[in-house]
Amino acid sequence: MRLIRSAAASLLLTVSGVAQQTSPTRGVIRAFGEASVSVRPDLARVAVGVTTQSPAANDASAKNADQVTAVIAALRSVLGPSADIRTISYTLGPNYQYPPAGGQPTLTGFAANNTIEAVVTDLSLIGRVIDTAIAAGANRVENLRLGLKDEDPVRLQALRLAGQKARQKAESMAQGTGIHVGAVVSVAEGSAVMPIALPGAGATAATTPVVPGTLDIQATVTLELEALP
Repeated sequence: MRLIRSAAASLLLTVSGVAQQTSPTRGVIRAFGEASVSVRPDLARVAVGVTTQSPAANDASAKNADQVTAVIAALRSVLGPSADIRTISYTLGPNYQYPPAGGQPTLTGFAANNTIEAVVTDLSLIGRVIDTAIAAGANRVENLRLGLKDEDPVRLQALRLAGQKARQKAESMAQGTGIHVGAVVSVAEGSAVMPIALPGAGATAATTPVVPGTLDIQATVTLELEALP
């Protein structure tokens, strides 16, 4: 019985040794590629807000509703009746006055805040949209974001360029170390949109000057390839 177990163990060691000899571990070459594509934006999102205050909460809310309704109507007169306008935030809360030496705060009234966002596809209208909203009752310009109606084609272009650079780097490293590259082991992507501001127009412009500039679509690719002798 002991002889049988010993023979089986010996056979297992032999087979294991053969497997190790016929399946060597292969290394990998890892390379990183980065590329960017600059394009002109064709869409803007303008966020404006209305803040109203009153001793009573319902008065603050009612005043806010009237002003926001006027702002929306004014924006539609510029952007068209089917303009893409939406509410992105609304708050109604109390205002307190805090005594300088501590103690209990005093309720002084209520404030209503409503922020709406308008999508502008004719970028020459951005300044006019801002001025129109303010003239109609908006008292805050929250944000101005520039973008693209469809980012996918530009992102794909940047990814292709980044992938090509990663491959070129891997092949250059392989040549420099006397090895060859094999099949792709793994690939990972990353991308971002970076706005690049250009100098604005002069202060004497009839409307608020807004220069869209360009958008820099960046992409990165991390590539791993088999390293062959």
